[in-house]
Amino acid sequence: MSLGATVTETGVNFAVYSETAEKIWVCLFNELDVETDRIELTRRDDAVWHGHIHGLRAGVRYGLRADGRFDPAQGYHFDPNKLLVDPYARRIDRTFLLSPKLSLPRSQSVDTAPIMPKAIVTGAQREPVEIHDTSRPNLIYELNVRPFSMRHPAVQGPLRGTVGGLMSREVIDHLKHIGVDVVELMPVAGWVDDGHLPALGLTNVWGYNPVTYFAPDPRIMPRGPQELRALTDRYREHGIRVVLDVVYNHTGEGAKDGPVLSMRGLDARTYYRHVEEDGRLRLVNDTGTGNTLQCDHPAVQDLIVDSLKYWVRDLGIAGFRFDLATILGRSLNGFSTDAELLERIRTDDVLSECLLIAEPWDPGPGGYQVGQFGEPFLEWNDKYRDKVRRFWKGEAHTLNGLATRLAGSADQFNHDDRKPSASVNFLAAHDGFTLRDLVSYAQKHNMANGEENRDGHSANYSWNNGVEGPTDDPDVLAARERDVRALLTTLFVSHGTPMLTAGDEFGRTQGGNNNAYAQDDETTWLDWTTADRDLVDYVAALSRFRRDHPALNADTFLTGEVHDGHKDVAWLHPDGGEMDEADWNAPDASVLGMFMHEAGETMLVWFNRRTEPVEAVMPHESGIAFEVVLVSDKHARAVVAEDRITLPPRSVVVMTGTVA
Repeated sequence: MSLGATVTETGVNFAVYSETAEKIWVCLFNELDVETDRIELTRRDDAVWHGHIHGLRAGVRYGLRADGRFDPAQGYHFDPNKLLVDPYARRIDRTFLLSPKLSLPRSQSVDTAPIMPKAIVTGAQREPVEIHDTSRPNLIYELNVRPFSMRHPAVQGPLRGTVGGLMSREVIDHLKHIGVDVVELMPVAGWVDDGHLPALGLTNVWGYNPVTYFAPDPRIMPRGPQELRALTDRYREHGIRVVLDVVYNHTGEGAKDGPVLSMRGLDARTYYRHVEEDGRLRLVNDTGTGNTLQCDHPAVQDLIVDSLKYWVRDLGIAGFRFDLATILGRSLNGFSTDAELLERIRTDDVLSECLLIAEPWDPGPGGYQVGQFGEPFLEWNDKYRDKVRRFWKGEAHTLNGLATRLAGSADQFNHDDRKPSASVNFLAAHDGFTLRDLVSYAQKHNMANGEENRDGHSANYSWNNGVEGPTDDPDVLAARERDVRALLTTLFVSHGTPMLTAGDEFGRTQGGNNNAYAQDDETTWLDWTTADRDLVDYVAALSRFRRDHPALNADTFLTGEVHDGHKDVAWLHPDGGEMDEADWNAPDASVLGMFMHEAGETMLVWFNRRTEPVEAVMPHESGIAFEVVLVSDKHARAVVAEDRITLPPRSVVVMTGTVA
């Protein structure tokens, strides 16, 4: 039996899973938000509660109520006064709002129906979408719907801040211009604010606090889930896949004193992981948010798999980025790459045809699992981010780490037939500094978040080029521009799968806030009017260059082994010789040449992080003529004289080689 609300010829079937409830009702509401009927469901032997209500049609609003034992210390939170959202609801009529009433104990509770969203019964969907594209992305583009379109000049009126705002021709043209073929939408499922935010006058704009796993949030899809289907259809016509960032690791019901909104009120012992301590059950907090989904329970696995397949088949989503993905493979014994849920996702006839991306860590014990998710997963690679940042910041002993990341991060991914494309390489993401702020702030500036600057990462490996934050100093501004372009060039010449966060291609800033999850304002809203169009065009050129050159997009690790008479890569010292152990270990080593014979091409890339020009000797290989084809600093030239090249300060220089 399908869970949720299913329209039939004679009415609507309702079904919900609970092992511990003693009674469950479906409550119907009219257009005035008044409860008009309450129908008790019947429990089957498989813990599914079901009932058929004759005469109902699509569009009916409903909620659930459950009764049973109330003993939070043992994981029971039953209270018929708490209206609950169906975990399988396809659409909700409003956003979630926090209220102390949602957390009151049963002895003090009041009816929460007036403040709770109601699920809306949806009818038959359009023809299901068939996804058969697991090809390697050229460029993944992480995008938060609301901030992206709130101030876009081509998005007007009620479309601002919504999925509909992403459908303008100007937005699509921009994505295609910079070479995006995968748009990764930050969470769109219905979410609730974190418990401490209302008192601070703040709201969660990132969406990583979900309540519903099928129903989109009305803030960004006010016209319902078909907005997303329209977007995916349109983007697919332009060769762009839409991927969803999904949060199957916790819900917005949070810690033990959090609100009762859905699964906690239906069967907290099933849906959330608990451990026993001194005769009491404690919620496991491997997510840092107060609760953790029990992903090794069959009902929870079914919920997740059913949700994923709904997004794909009904709404055209082409893949998923799994937030804190280690949770998906956890049991009480820890993480396993062969966990049942991960295997179900890998082998499902629908999901196996999707692009699957893991954020391969969580805050729990043994939670860091980069490189361990196996095919077909791609994985966010934070070591790539940190090693590249540390090199360009100027830290000692970072040349070796840079080379490892440029070559495809073999230390993490070269096993079990995996390839460099499994590494999602990024310089910045939604959490952390923007790319512009990375070179403009040496410290985080998160006071607006109301936590006295304690939140957010402290190890950012950032630098400010001499002035903290905004400045009119032309030299500082020029240095920042130079560094951003060098970082971007490094990204696009690296083996792996590149990812950009929306706005980093034109120099967006968050004023040094590196944890702007609660800033639904100009801090996070992209300012398109001040976009650096030259930088946009440079990113577009880098994207095209990478796509057009097999030496850069070949999906093989660079190992230094000889193929067809040449090493696939030789790492060069500026004196023209190959790096030796002493060169790699030199603390102040700041210049590196990456000399590639890869996929039928010869290419030489020089990295110079010094603040002064450096003369480098070209490799001593007869019969090859080199040509400078790209210099990251738009105000500088790389001068070639005989067998030497002068590398501009703080730059990346790309040369192609041909047989003379």
